[in-house]
Amino acid sequence: MINDLWYKNAVIYCLSVASYMDANGDGIGDFEGLMRRLDYLQGMGVTAIWLMPFQPSPCRDDGYDVADYYGVDPRYGTLGDFVEFAQGCKQRGLRVLIDLVVNHTSNEHPWFQEARRDPQSKYRDWYVWSKKKPKGADSGVVFPGVQKSTWDYDAVAKAYYFHRFYDFQPDLNTSNPEVQAEILKIMGFWLQLGVSGFRMDAVPFVIAQKGARIAKPQEQYDMLRTFSQFLTWREGDAIILGEANVLPGTDMQYFGGSGDRMQMMFNFDVNQHLFFALASSDSRSLVKAIQATRRRPATAQWGQFLRNHDELDLGRLTDKQREIVFAAFGPDPEMQLYNRGIRRRLAPMLQGDRRRLELAYSLMMTLPGTPVIRYGDEIGMGDNLELPERNCARTPMQWSTEPNAGFTKSHKTCVPIISDGPYGFPHTNVAAQRRDPTSLLNWMERIIRMRKEIPEIGWGDFSFILTGTPNVLAIRYHWRNNSVLCVHNLGAEPREVRLKLAADDEAGCELVNLLSDEHSQPEKGSAHRVLLEAYGYRWYRVCGLDYLLKRSTI
Repeated sequence: MINDLWYKNAVIYCLSVASYMDANGDGIGDFEGLMRRLDYLQGMGVTAIWLMPFQPSPCRDDGYDVADYYGVDPRYGTLGDFVEFAQGCKQRGLRVLIDLVVNHTSNEHPWFQEARRDPQSKYRDWYVWSKKKPKGADSGVVFPGVQKSTWDYDAVAKAYYFHRFYDFQPDLNTSNPEVQAEILKIMGFWLQLGVSGFRMDAVPFVIAQKGARIAKPQEQYDMLRTFSQFLTWREGDAIILGEANVLPGTDMQYFGGSGDRMQMMFNFDVNQHLFFALASSDSRSLVKAIQATRRRPATAQWGQFLRNHDELDLGRLTDKQREIVFAAFGPDPEMQLYNRGIRRRLAPMLQGDRRRLELAYSLMMTLPGTPVIRYGDEIGMGDNLELPERNCARTPMQWSTEPNAGFTKSHKTCVPIISDGPYGFPHTNVAAQRRDPTSLLNWMERIIRMRKEIPEIGWGDFSFILTGTPNVLAIRYHWRNNSVLCVHNLGAEPREVRLKLAADDEAGCELVNLLSDEHSQPEKGSAHRVLLEAYGYRWYRVCGLDYLLKRSTI
């Protein structure tokens, strides 16, 4: 059992070592460069850093095609550099989460190379094979329009191999006890080097049965309990943050009834309905999604996010809802991907509108769970739609107006830097925003600081307050006799709402604004009248008489 449940009130920041900061001038980010930016991350207020894959890889899928689980890609540094980074994080009170990509390997991984060459090798059964191409091989692809099949023929092995993702990523046979033991060994290795947990990639596929004769794969949930128990034994406060885009109702299978499986999961259902709410100015489907994912063990937590390194997956929305989101945020076909999502970054999706950006982040920060921020979003970075698939939102961090955005001294970069237009680095960069007290970056630092001072959101229970209009969402959190109320206007028009606190003993309670001096005094019957500007938001602490007396004596 994790004693302090640190992840309940954390703020997680996701970055790619390759695209964050280059120290040696080869045009590719590295751990030495990342070390130079730890003070920036600490100053922003984040409490945990999630690293995308940095292990040796052909990098045909941005490092998710791992060729060695026990090393660091030479382009990013050495194992020694990683340990220095982990120690630097520890000194600053920052935790480290790393990607754990064990559903598949690269086809260049030595395990797969030996498996295809030698039918008698133990590694043969570490992958999934079939002498004939199974029926239905063309269905169930993860990347429609890009990926053609889930089974491909290997001429050396003289057999078909299964791959849920790209053909250069053969699936591991995770039902094999030897493979499961190797996964534990991988986790133990990185725990020993200082990580506090893992963002597990593609969890439903990791635990699903695999094979040519399996028509309806069953999830092997006990595998998650094995992983979790191992973490607890090795490092008491380590966690798994699962990428599991599953329907509400099955999420408890991933958490475990007593929280004995995964400690955290990304809330994809809420994420998709959040974007529908932003597109339609209607909070009703978002409320339903939050309610549908309400149930979870006391030790479990949702990871709430806006954008991540993949496309904005809208597959859980109805066709009509999806069309509304497409029309609002990705109307051109080049902005869409895999017939289900949008591949843009947040700022251009919201047309650079500062009001809407603040609204979106305020919403994300106040949803039930732990906020997860994508690198560059704190300054409103844009995207490069000329890059293929999801690479458009994976461009290098924009640090300054120096050549190549201060990311590198090289003339060549791993991914082209955005240099033109309103999101180009001459206009959008860290250095300029640090000097501007009204910048998005300084606003983000302030909102992160305030979020960490409101543990009720991460720890408490919640209820919805009626506002009289679907344009305005009001959610109240309760924890240890403390209460906060967060109100958001999703619409482009100002709204005055009447908020009635439920309890009779709250008739005289003041709503103390945590972000400004605009506090609210109740009318008769404990109701509050609040005027919200277009895309306006308020964070209130619900304060009774005891608090008011204390405040008057300060």
